[in-house]
Formats: sequence, C-alpha cells, structure tokens
Amino acid sequence: MKLTGIAIRNLERRKARMAFLIVGLMVGVATVVALLSLTSAMSADIQHKMENYGANILLTPKSNDLSLSYGGISLGGVSVDTRELNQDDLPKIETIPNSRNISAVAPKVLGAVEVNGAQVLIMGVDEKVEFHLKRWWSIAGEPIGAPDQLVAGSLVAAKLQLHPSDNVEISGETFVVSGILTETGSQDDNLLLAPLATAQRLLGKEGKVSFVEVAALCADCPVDDMVRQISSVLPDVKVNAIQQVVKTRMHALGEFRNFSLAVSLVVLFVGSLVVFVTMMGSVNERCHEIGIFRALGFRKHHVVRLILTEAGIVSIIAGAAGFVFGTMAAKGVLPLLVENAHGVVWNFVLGGGSVLLAILLGALAAIYPALHASKLDPADALRTL
Repeated sequence: MKLTGIAIRNLERRKARMAFLIVGLMVGVATVVALLSLTSAMSADIQHKMENYGANILLTPKSNDLSLSYGGISLGGVSVDTRELNQDDLPKIETIPNSRNISAVAPKVLGAVEVNGAQVLIMGVDEKVEFHLKRWWSIAGEPIGAPDQLVAGSLVAAKLQLHPSDNVEISGETFVVSGILTETGSQDDNLLLAPLATAQRLLGKEGKVSFVEVAALCADCPVDDMVRQISSVLPDVKVNAIQQVVKTRMHALGEFRNFSLAVSLVVLFVGSLVVFVTMMGSVNERCHEIGIFRALGFRKHHVVRLILTEAGIVSIIAGAAGFVFGTMAAKGVLPLLVENAHGVVWNFVLGGGSVLLAILLGALAAIYPALHASKLDPADALRTL
C-alpha cells in the first residue's frame, strides 16, 4: 500500500481527530477569505460610487477675489464674475499624460436671464456629458434633447410655476421646458439648464465657459498628478481637486484592511497551533504504529512523508471548505456593512490561494511532529506494544 493510502486509512480510523483538524484550519482560512472578500467588495463599491460621484477636478478662472457659490464661481445675487475660460483651450486637457484616467469633461457657462419677469440663473451644459456625470439627477419629464429645450431646477419651477411641456420666453426666443429636476438640495435647484451653445448665445458668451468639471476619479487615479498636469497645459486656469470625501472613505477602508490583516494573522496562527498540537498528540499516540512501520523497513523520510501527507490531505479539505464558508459569510455580512453593494463574487483564484495557504500552514505546523516521529527509536516504540 502506498503512503497516500496509509494516510487516508489512518484519517478514516480517526474521524473525530481529522474533523477537529479540519475545523481548526478551516476557521482560519474562512476568516481570511471572508475578510479579503469583504475588503475587495467594499473597495469595488467605493470605486464604483466614486466613479459615479461626479466631478472631482474643478477648473475655474484665476482670480484673487473669487468666492465659491456654485462650483467655484463667484455670484452676487444673479451676477457672475466677468472672467471666463476659452472653450477652445479645453481640448488641451486630453493631451496630459494621465488623460486615460479622464472619464468626462463637462464645461458650463453661467449667467442671468429674465424669465416671466424674474431674474433666473441659467447654466449652459453639454447635455450628454452632464447627465452622464450627474447620474443621481432625477427628472420629471425628459432631459434636454434639442437646442430649444430647458430643464428647470425644482425651486425655479416652483417659483415660476413651470411644468413639463410649458413654454417660456427668454430674450425674445421661445423655449420648451422638457423636464423638472427633482429636488437635490444643492445649487442645481436654483438653475435653468440649457444646451451649452444655446446658453452661450443668450448670454453673449460664444466660445466662453464659466468653469469646467472633470470626472477622473477611480481607486488608482493619480488625481494630484492630474491637477498639476492640467495646470501646466492651462496656466491661466485655477485647477482644484475635490477629494475630501473620497480620501476619508479610502482612509477608512485602509484602516479596515489593516484590521483585517491583523485578525487574519491571529486566526491563522491559532489554526496552525491547533494543527501542531493535534499532530504532535497524534504522533505520541502512534509510537507503536510508527515502530512497526520502521520495523517493516520504513525509513525516516517515509515517516516524515506519511505525517506530512496526512496534514496535506486535511489542509486541502480545510482550504476548500474555508473558501466556501468564507465566501458565504462575506456574502451574508456585506449588506450589513455597505448599502446597495454589488455583492461578493466567487473568486476561484482566491479559492486556489486558500487551498495553497492551508497546505502551507498545515505543512509548517506538521513539520516538527513529522521530524519528531521520524526520530523515534523503533525498539522503544515496539516495547509499547
């Protein structure tokens, strides 16, 4: 009979001991798998939310007395800073070394117009980019789909009693209110949104933009480097990174990752200790069995291989079971930690790593008992019979 067969037979005779070994090692592996899966899922969720968070780089005209009211633009009532950016300069943003990290460039122009006898702030936007950038916007009606269509913020619509499909006149031109922006709690509630070219024409600012929002936020995007690069190609523009919320989230995730690592190391150490103690006890109980093996011609390396084979079999089972239970645990815990998360996926690369980790830990924990068993004197072992 081969060593593998002997090892399997021995484990079958000692089912309780084998189960104890498997559970001890499985708990450690399952803990590591669960924490890694949770960290990975939370990182993916944060990255997804950051990518949908909107702009994280803001381009505004340089001005010593600029005060923020909307997106970094100084507003006095409904008047705006007279400084503007040249729209023709914006393609330079795409030439920076990290341009591949840019997901959207959203230029805007601001100005005051008269609607139904009231002064209203109008913002011209690139409608396709803007509505992609502000995915949290909800519109009653339809978004802008033509040059003569507008979307009204909730407060503007309430003040002017505007409804979808209403007509409004601005500077002698008639426009259709295609939709009403659901209340956002931000400055957007006070705006009329119009196509960029339309707003530029109404405000007499053809080829000018008031500010630009750049969405380039992902988990590994070098935002600070991008700010410096944009500043170098647009020296007359003030470039700011808006990252406070993101940095807070990433810092919290980093702390959780460090905590997970510490817990994993402790649990793995305990699991390895369980294997070591159990295997050592098993070797001491099997002195006569090992003596018979030696008397039958087994050499020391055969005894070592036998003990390590038993540990390997247990480790493989524990690693596979730990991966399954760890992933299931992560799936159950994730909704409690992250709302509307994408979920934990079955990562079979992690599964393979779990089995390898279990084999490594089992081998390290069993190596001393195996060496100890190989050094038993056959004569002393046989005297225990």
